[in-house]
Amino acid sequence: MFALHPNRSLLNPKFDGYKLDPISSEDTVARHVLPHKATQASVSGRHHFSFQEAQSRIRHNHLCVSPEGEHTVYIDTDLRVILVRLDHPSFTAIYDIPRPMQTPESESFQREYPSSVFVDRQTVICADGYGTLHVLTTSSIDSAQLLGVYELPRSLKSPSSSSPPFRLHAALSADGQAAVAVLSFKCLEEEPPGTSFSWKTPSIEFDVVAVRVPLHAANDSKAVHPLDVLWHRKGANVPLYVAYERRRNVFILAGGSPYRPIGHPTISRTESSPDEIAPIPRADDDDNMSAPAAASPPNPPPPYAWTQDSEEVTIAIPLPSTTSKTDINVLFSPQSLTVLVRDNSSSSSGSSPPPHYAATRLWGGIAPSSSFWTWDAHGARSYGLLTLHLEKQHAGTRWPHVFDASAAGSGQQPEVAETLDPSELYAIRESLEKYTTAMQEGGVAAAAAARPSLADGEVDEEVDATVGTEVCITWVGGGADPDPDPDLVAWAREDWDVPFTVLSTPLPGIAGDDEISLVVRHTIDGLSFVLSSSSDEDAASGSLPAWTHASTFSALAFVLASKRDTRFTYHVPSKAVLAFEGGGADYGGNLYIYRNAKPKSNVAKQAILKLTGNASGSLLGVGATRIGGQTIILCLCEKELLVLQNVL
Repeated sequence: MFALHPNRSLLNPKFDGYKLDPISSEDTVARHVLPHKATQASVSGRHHFSFQEAQSRIRHNHLCVSPEGEHTVYIDTDLRVILVRLDHPSFTAIYDIPRPMQTPESESFQREYPSSVFVDRQTVICADGYGTLHVLTTSSIDSAQLLGVYELPRSLKSPSSSSPPFRLHAALSADGQAAVAVLSFKCLEEEPPGTSFSWKTPSIEFDVVAVRVPLHAANDSKAVHPLDVLWHRKGANVPLYVAYERRRNVFILAGGSPYRPIGHPTISRTESSPDEIAPIPRADDDDNMSAPAAASPPNPPPPYAWTQDSEEVTIAIPLPSTTSKTDINVLFSPQSLTVLVRDNSSSSSGSSPPPHYAATRLWGGIAPSSSFWTWDAHGARSYGLLTLHLEKQHAGTRWPHVFDASAAGSGQQPEVAETLDPSELYAIRESLEKYTTAMQEGGVAAAAAARPSLADGEVDEEVDATVGTEVCITWVGGGADPDPDPDLVAWAREDWDVPFTVLSTPLPGIAGDDEISLVVRHTIDGLSFVLSSSSDEDAASGSLPAWTHASTFSALAFVLASKRDTRFTYHVPSKAVLAFEGGGADYGGNLYIYRNAKPKSNVAKQAILKLTGNASGSLLGVGATRIGGQTIILCLCEKELLVLQNVL
């Protein structure tokens, strides 16, 4: 199961704040006027955009850095591919992408932003935003040779329209003869013929496909050829982050929803099947817990028991006493609750499946930083108690149910009445008494709820809830080979519906295949988790990859909550998190640098750089490269390219 377990030795509840470490803009930022202007103007008011899709367009990175770090590429307002040489910045238009003719069929889609990805130091793949892919080789600094033009195969097109515009997320060289590229495009639910007009917002999903792109010159390089699809997934959001783990031959898709194989039903996070219902342990009912039922009862027992007072909701979930604490994954958010338990039972006979609540919406709001859970493995003989303590956002509010029945959907989430019978609460009270004693003695649970002192009296749960992006991890097997089996990555099947909040993704350009990492929100901190490099033996055996808590950016979510114009948030593992504001013609944008500190340090360093303004325009893309052992950050704006040195 995908679970991010913090290393408590790396947490710092005594963190006081960030200390300003000034950086001279004159010594750090070099500005170069763009002879070929970049733009982000491609949105038409005639097309419907979901909030998630608008967010993904804001985060779209228009800059691409070559693997060796000597060049970078962007596509200008006239669809010209601009190659930038970085040693002595120069700008050369190496290829003009033909602008397709607008037809009624093509106008049925909103075009995507142009995007580009380097496959190797000389080969770059460009998507024009209209539905075609151009493969170029840059053997000369002054020009590029067109190797071929491609589009999605007919099987992925709508019967009533042309090839949909797609976004290019990643590409890698497969065997020297071809590359594997990951694309995404929007899929609108088509109305059956003869359907009357409706004001209802159409259902939107996004297809994510891996395609094989030839790297040799096509027989007719100007003709449009269909791409070969290697695997195909579908989800509710555009992927936030796409990476490839070479040793295991798997892609990692991080997005706001799981990406399911074609033909699989939509995964509902609030769906709870009857098989997931476990009985409540009672003081006089220990034998019935392990005895199999002779027949399915018409009204199965509730999966949990709960009670409340004016300030707190307490939920007790029975689990086998053999359950390890590391098998339990609980995540609190202001409006939802996630409880996932790994099923380690060796036999299905006489045991109930573990609970499964993935981002299930609660009836009322809670304070995540003050909520916690405990596990008593011996609270009820053969069954222990997982006890959740949810602090209400609005004290004094009486909850009729734990979960929001209207959000869950009729019949999906069983409603459990509040437990008021003292005999029903016997096991719960036993667990609570043990926990209260541990709290008074300064037990581990007290430390679990601790947060940096910087936030004392200043945390706004509703504002902090907007920081970061909630994502799920989907693993897709097969890089250069087709993926005929949806369950090819068997060890990752339980990852699909485990949501968590990402604050930052790796800084593009300097993160290699062995540096897959994410900064994840934990209360108000940002925890840097690195995907441990697998050995060839581990990859061959199919062992579960491990995410290691490598460092902590204390109070990161707290300070990011005050940045309302943040466009990109990237990090360099164990060094710094970089928050880039978009800016504009009428107001400037800054770069906020939050540096990593030692685990027990009370303060960390912060730097601020003024980047954008009227002369530069809005920030459109960010990349990085290493030259002479030094990290150079590149910022593409509408009118300028900024080169940042001596920042990290």
